[in-house]
Amino acid sequence: MEPETQSVSGGGGDVPTPPPPCQPQQQQQQRSSRYESQKRRDWNAFLQYLTNHKPPLTLARCGGVHVVEFLKYLDQFGKTKVHTHGCNYFGHPRPPGPCECPTKQAWGSLDALIGRLRAAYDENGGGRPESNPFGARAVKAHLREVRESQAKARGVAYEKKKRKQRLPFTVGEGSSRDVEDTITGTAPVTVATKVKPEAASASASSSTGRDPPDPGSWSAAS
Repeated sequence: MEPETQSVSGGGGDVPTPPPPCQPQQQQQQRSSRYESQKRRDWNAFLQYLTNHKPPLTLARCGGVHVVEFLKYLDQFGKTKVHTHGCNYFGHPRPPGPCECPTKQAWGSLDALIGRLRAAYDENGGGRPESNPFGARAVKAHLREVRESQAKARGVAYEKKKRKQRLPFTVGEGSSRDVEDTITGTAPVTVATKVKPEAASASASSSTGRDPPDPGSWSAAS
């Protein structure tokens, strides 16, 4: 079906006027709005985690160790299969069948999440940049360990690529679905590794059988 066109009357007859082109500035504003909304949800979820922590924690007392605990806590809601050393599919990028290995948050999801939380901390008057717990050495070391261990377990290589300048929301957008689903309560399924059709049903049921919790009900281990 062809798009409708407007026409204006003139001395030579009706001249069709094409629809106005999509404005790049409007697209950028929409992308920025999506990023800001996601960052705000991430920030509120982390504050709720601190409140439910046992004992409760304040933002002023939060350090890199507590951020690492938060990232490990999120692993239980991840959908990325990470094979153990005893698994026959360890290091196999496309396992031919299902296995009993745990699912965790993908490294890219956690890396993107930390980037948003680090920015949110600065914007909410967290203090000096060097005191930002999301940029602490412990957090960087944990992300590096997750990256290396998942690369070996899943048989994938995380390579640093030169990226064009884009709005912040596009960085890690595709890989941050796990964390986004957990925080927002939506339920799209992210398949981390490709499997054959006969194994797809088993992996799909395991990933959809766990509904993301309401952030208000989160609680941390002692």
